[in-house]
Amino acid sequence: MSLDDSRFNTLADDLIEGLADAIDEALGDRLDADLHGAVLTITIKGGGQYVVNKNGPMKQVWLSSPVSGAWHFDYADGDWISTRAPKVTLDSVLAGELEATFGVRVEF
Repeated sequence: MSLDDSRFNTLADDLIEGLADAIDEALGDRLDADLHGAVLTITIKGGGQYVVNKNGPMKQVWLSSPVSGAWHFDYADGDWISTRAPKVTLDSVLAGELEATFGVRVEF
């Protein structure tokens, strides 16, 4: 599915805002989730930082993880799918890593 700029921005903004809300709700006392514009920075108290942002020209959402490195996700079939592992979604990567770190499953 090819996204026009407006649809991409709406989907990406909704995703990033939803991630911020869910993470803050589940783990707000253990990390800082700061949303500025379309950039979500998740700083783990004691070290480590995730960054989730959108890349308009590529129509992708990018995740920088202190655990697994850089990920790029395309929107397809109602989800954000990894460009390096086609069966992996952004929410599964982020939820899995946060659960491994904190022992709490974040539902996106």
